[in-house]
Amino acid sequence: PYVGFVKITLNEQLISGVEFQILDTLNHEVFDSLYENHFPDNAVYRQQCRNDWKGVQFYPGELLKKQSIDSVDAVSGATWSYRIFKAAVMNALEKGKE
Repeated sequence: PYVGFVKITLNEQLISGVEFQILDTLNHEVFDSLYENHFPDNAVYRQQCRNDWKGVQFYPGELLKKQSIDSVDAVSGATWSYRIFKAAVMNALEKGKE
């Protein structure tokens, strides 16, 4: 039920801006730093949310710096958000070619 949205700005074929968010389509809310509150009694899930939130914040800057999704590495413990980010980026870039 999670969908990644990315907005990529290009300037002369270079990535000049990246915005990323994950939407929980069941709860109709954005995954953010408070999302862990859905799991008050599960320390493992709360930590996973924290790790993935770090990824959500980190990945756009890395893509901007490295200019290629294949050069962006997953943050330790934030593979879930990385997979969503990578899929969203690839989808956005493919749609941009149309």
